[in-house]
Amino acid sequence: MKRYSVIELLQSEKTIEDITLKGWVRTFRSKRFIALNDGSTIKNIQCVIDFENTNESTLKKINTGAAIAVTGNLVKSLGKGQNLEIQVENIVILGESDPEKFPIQPKKHSFEFLRENAHLRIRTNTFGAVMRVRSALSFAIHQYFNHNGFYYVNTPIITGSDAEGAGEMFKVTTLDIENTPKTEEGKIDYGKDFFGKETNLTVSGQLEAETYAMALGKVYTFGPTFRAENSNTTRHLAEFWMIEPEVAFNDLDANMDLAEDFIKYVIGYVLENCKNDLEFLDQRLQQEEKSKPMNQRSDMALIEKLQFIIDNNFRRVSYTEAIDILKNSKPNKKKKFQFPVNEWGVDLQSEHERFLVEKHFKSPVILFDYPANIKAFYMRLNDDGKTVRAMDVLFPGIGEIVGGSQREERFEVLKEKIDVLGIDEKELWWYLDTRRFGTAVHSGFGLGFERLVQFTTGMGNIRDVIPFPRTPQNAEF
Repeated sequence: MKRYSVIELLQSEKTIEDITLKGWVRTFRSKRFIALNDGSTIKNIQCVIDFENTNESTLKKINTGAAIAVTGNLVKSLGKGQNLEIQVENIVILGESDPEKFPIQPKKHSFEFLRENAHLRIRTNTFGAVMRVRSALSFAIHQYFNHNGFYYVNTPIITGSDAEGAGEMFKVTTLDIENTPKTEEGKIDYGKDFFGKETNLTVSGQLEAETYAMALGKVYTFGPTFRAENSNTTRHLAEFWMIEPEVAFNDLDANMDLAEDFIKYVIGYVLENCKNDLEFLDQRLQQEEKSKPMNQRSDMALIEKLQFIIDNNFRRVSYTEAIDILKNSKPNKKKKFQFPVNEWGVDLQSEHERFLVEKHFKSPVILFDYPANIKAFYMRLNDDGKTVRAMDVLFPGIGEIVGGSQREERFEVLKEKIDVLGIDEKELWWYLDTRRFGTAVHSGFGLGFERLVQFTTGMGNIRDVIPFPRTPQNAEF
């Protein structure tokens, strides 16, 4: 007897005899109607049992959260709310669930409560929908790059370099922290550590990916990255996933073309393949918006916002032009911005980015040519000597979602920037080598995967779009 999934049965255009279905009980009412879900879809299937001919001890074990197997026939439903249902001939309890102790009940739970039960929150409709969308996005990312001639490169998780120069990195060591070996100068002797040098968890695979782009042409990384930033916000995680393509011979314009095409593709994929989950998340978000003050409500529903990305060309605007727009904007003149924009050279905040996207241009925006002193050392210096070939993609509701640049391919310029910043040249000798041997114009960008999932699902907190969030003071599960 074939075991079917819930989604297979709900998509069936005909009745089927002798089926087996396994899943978890969402609800059980009137000692007759079981709402069963197996994770294949947000929708449950109704299983109708003959309680008069079902063992009383079995009935007592059909509780929310219990795992069961049912056999019977898929038939047309006579009740409201479903077209098909299962007439159950036999039911087996695979795993009991104590109704008094199971924390995920068929009622609304706060997200904070669900984070405390992250091992079980996937049993809810919201998290089931979010994680199916996350999976679909991940597949679409690999599919896009595969279809466009990119090679998937696995860059190191343990590294001796700080790609961003921020210094907020997790150290990796096997040294005894109670009895750390010291040098004659009294510093930690990393020569006695496992790798013989100071190492950390990576903040980016970009530098290593660049070396591969210089031979394979088009590469991308998609893996975990780590940032030891003590930020308890709705937008930060200590462990997160990054998508980072690097392309030889691409200048900044080609890099912007790639970012726009890539984002439209993956969002289009989930719009086409995750309809039920997105419709549920859209309805959830609309209900949530109703509880907010009018001036804090979003102008667009979730699916409308995703379609907005697909339908609109990304407006390309220089940093200098953006600063002029912001300086002369009503919110800035009326001191409505939390961070006023008074001069060229300031680092833009999320409120500024959202104003440009949502109020001024009313389209996704790509800002480019940022001041050199607020961007990373590896970005190509422009002829003006004060800006670099950087780019950020800005979205409604979230601000920056992509950061990238044309990389500095000139050996002497890159070496001088490293020296000015006080970066140890010995640590990046291999990176400089790519500028010594066959250097060429090349570009790339980074996209935080969780930021993309958060935008696509409409979730307000980034901790709710990764299975087990890692944040300051939290490494549970």
